[in-house]
Amino acid sequence: MRLVIVESPAKAKTINKYLGRDYEVIASFGHVRDLPAKDGSVDPDNDFAMLWQVDGKASKRLSDIASAAKSAERIILATDPDREGEAISWHVLEILKAKKVLKDKPVERVVFNAITKTEILEAMKHPREIDAALVDAYLARRALDYLVGFNLSPVLWRKLPGARSAGRVQSVSLRLVCDRELEIEQFVSQEYWSIVAHLETAAHAPFTARLVAADGQKLARLDIGNGAAATAFKEALEKARYTVANIEAKPAKRHPSAPFTTSTLQQEASRKLGLSPARTMQIAQRLYEGVDVGGETVGLITYMRTDGVDMAPEAIARARSVIGQKFGAAYVPKAPRKYVVKAKNAQEAHEAIRPTDLGRLPNTVAHSLDRDEFRLYDLIWTRTLASQMESADLERTTVDIHAEAAQKNLYLRATGQVVRFDGFLKLYQEGRDDEQTGSDEEDGRLPPMAKGETVTKKKIEATQHFTEPPPRFTEATLIKRMEELGIGRPSTYASTLAVLKDRGYVRIDKKRLYPEDKGRLVTAFLESFFTRYVGYDFTADLEEKLDHISNHETDWKQVLRDFWTDFSSALAGTKDLRTTQVLDSLNELLGPHIFPAKEDGSNPRACPSCGNGILSLKLSKFGAFIGCSNYPECKFTRTLANTEGDEQSGTKVLGIDPATDEEISLRDGRFGAYVQQGEGEDGKKPKRASVPKTMTPSQLTLEDAIGLLSLPREVARHPESKEPILAGIGRFGPYVQHGKTYANIGKDENILEIGGNRAIDLIIAKESGLSGRRFGAEAASASRELGQHPEGGKVVIKAGRFGPYVNWGKINATLPRDADPTSITLEEAIALLAAKNSGGGRGGRVLGQHPSGGNITIQNGRFGAYVSHGKVNATLKDDLSPETITLEDAIRLIDAKQGAPKKAGAKTAAKKAPAKSKAAVKKQPAAKKPAKKTATKKAPAAKPGSAKKATRA
Repeated sequence: MRLVIVESPAKAKTINKYLGRDYEVIASFGHVRDLPAKDGSVDPDNDFAMLWQVDGKASKRLSDIASAAKSAERIILATDPDREGEAISWHVLEILKAKKVLKDKPVERVVFNAITKTEILEAMKHPREIDAALVDAYLARRALDYLVGFNLSPVLWRKLPGARSAGRVQSVSLRLVCDRELEIEQFVSQEYWSIVAHLETAAHAPFTARLVAADGQKLARLDIGNGAAATAFKEALEKARYTVANIEAKPAKRHPSAPFTTSTLQQEASRKLGLSPARTMQIAQRLYEGVDVGGETVGLITYMRTDGVDMAPEAIARARSVIGQKFGAAYVPKAPRKYVVKAKNAQEAHEAIRPTDLGRLPNTVAHSLDRDEFRLYDLIWTRTLASQMESADLERTTVDIHAEAAQKNLYLRATGQVVRFDGFLKLYQEGRDDEQTGSDEEDGRLPPMAKGETVTKKKIEATQHFTEPPPRFTEATLIKRMEELGIGRPSTYASTLAVLKDRGYVRIDKKRLYPEDKGRLVTAFLESFFTRYVGYDFTADLEEKLDHISNHETDWKQVLRDFWTDFSSALAGTKDLRTTQVLDSLNELLGPHIFPAKEDGSNPRACPSCGNGILSLKLSKFGAFIGCSNYPECKFTRTLANTEGDEQSGTKVLGIDPATDEEISLRDGRFGAYVQQGEGEDGKKPKRASVPKTMTPSQLTLEDAIGLLSLPREVARHPESKEPILAGIGRFGPYVQHGKTYANIGKDENILEIGGNRAIDLIIAKESGLSGRRFGAEAASASRELGQHPEGGKVVIKAGRFGPYVNWGKINATLPRDADPTSITLEEAIALLAAKNSGGGRGGRVLGQHPSGGNITIQNGRFGAYVSHGKVNATLKDDLSPETITLEDAIRLIDAKQGAPKKAGAKTAAKKAPAKSKAAVKKQPAAKKPAKKTATKKAPAAKPGSAKKATRA
């Protein structure tokens, strides 16, 4: 028996079918050990010795692998064909050596770029040894990431409260987002005008031309800078005589884009399919590992972590054959296309991402894929095929028009483009990012004209424009920029973005990345005191050195020594760093952001409360905020971001309360906007009320503020107790209250406008168990009829042990956690029932197949997201999210949950043990009690895999 070790259970299942009975394929479930998050895991004083710790969850899996290795005649390591895959094979081999199960058995390493029978069998014929250089590059990368993160993050915690972590690639990526935001804030818009003439040929064919020159001088886009100049040109053109001065037609070609790399796949999937990079890689992983097509499990695409753009000769030949069959010989170029990647530091060690068989058309596998899998496979197939198609033939025509006015000679230009042969455009055209828009080419054909022909003016348009700042990054465009700069690698793009979001350093709004205040603070701090280590060139140079290591050109320990010498000195320089120094640097770097210039020219740092104080950045254990220099006499504070404009930078007087004659003001505090009545007298605090998130501070009126200050208010009387129902704002947001019963109001409801009927509904629902979490018979009896189902029968919402649910006949569908049982409509309820009846449950998404068979799905439960396999449900851990969880993560959670009953079994066995010796007990009564204690104490010590192992390498 030959033992094959891969990292993915789905991959193991597929490969096992290809290799047959002489092979046993076992999955390691990804990395089996890592550097523990503690001091000393990488020891620079001991020549960077690394302490590896076996993952507790991997212990049992490693025991299974070791057990299988004992009886195997040959060990074959078949993990992914990149540095991470090489590292997993190395880790597994090192552990098997430590367990002394290899003896003299041969250990081989095989790699394949696609999981198909042909590729797998061919790979098995060409084994090799583990590539030590690739492992060294992995060790160097892992050590660098540890040394930066583990040593830099504590500096942030001490010197910059509220910061969570720093990382070698993470911090540089964050700087890109922050630098772009600073560009936008400092951008000064410039006015310019465009002049367009609507003209007509002698044959009455219309076309348009743009003013491009005046009196022999070219006019650039910004040269007409004001309305007066635009009006002067327009008036001259209104009176001018127009003649065709020149016509030029040039042939042009447009070539197809290269097949996908990891980066370009993530970008195009974002543009065309609306998928995040993490989701794209998750789907691509499933397509690579294999899906069931016609009863056979087959990998549909090649390995999806690559920066290479080349394709295997047989794949190119297959593509050319399919092109000829589908589109004809004219669409097949004379010679196969070869592509060269343009990204900095690209390794080009692997093929581009392509279908394993281009003859497998998307429509032929649609029934085997879910919606997103099909869309992504279709995109990959289309791009790959188009990359080998003939170029498009175009004709670009330029017509120069002479406009002769009394005092001026003006020239206009009309451009047109005609597709003579569509070529690859028949199948595919690459999407564009915002930075690429604004091309001066105009699609469409110009009407026939002749040189010297007189054309007629129909209308002149002068249009005002303003230059715009560069757009904020999307996830896709940030990845593109990282790739251009040589920051990170294909396997790290998605995870780097996930860290920035999880740490709260950036947020995504309408697909755009906005830096949060804490993200900008971290970037400013690192730029001030660790300038070199957040430099784009420095990070790219490190990546290049890692490539040299993997190419056997550089010693990995020397790279670490050179890095640590300078980095440790930079760390030492921050030990005596004072808070005032940190604040001075941050105030200088973030000044344009936190103290934007005012339109009236006044000092943007002047305190709006006391008038003579100066605002500056302050640090507290809760993070950073803006405070006044006259503290404690002046207690003015506000948050860093001035998101609502000048109105929110301090105090805004809303008016006078007619009931008390006191001033009502809107203020921006450390914890958000609030309203205040008066200034307080005799040392008493003035009355204040927080502005709820459902209200926009800049749009708050005097009436709104008085309403907030009057809370809690009575909105109704309870129909049974006749006691008042109050509406107010608490620490958890707006609520309604009856006695000791509290019910939160909906996110879209206004606490000042909520009516009596709605308040009563919320209270009754809470008291009856339809909202919140209640248990027992009282909750089970609560219900509310929504109406009749289209197929007959009542649809009722009920309160169950695990929360409210919708019932129709024998079908029950639990409400999503964010659903309001008091306001759910009949249509929404029917949709939930239909999803449950069709097996979709509560929006479950299939992640893939469990090695033992059956789908694993991700579900949204009332207590959070969980994965489900059969009757086993496992809640997601804190470090996992429904968007980024992989099939391997899910299998680990399911297997861990399934293993839980074994503990109960052990306890049961311990309890039953004394019963086996009843006869002996009768003969020796004195031994009964000690025997029971001994058995009970020893049982817990026998748990397998309870101790974590650490080894130094």
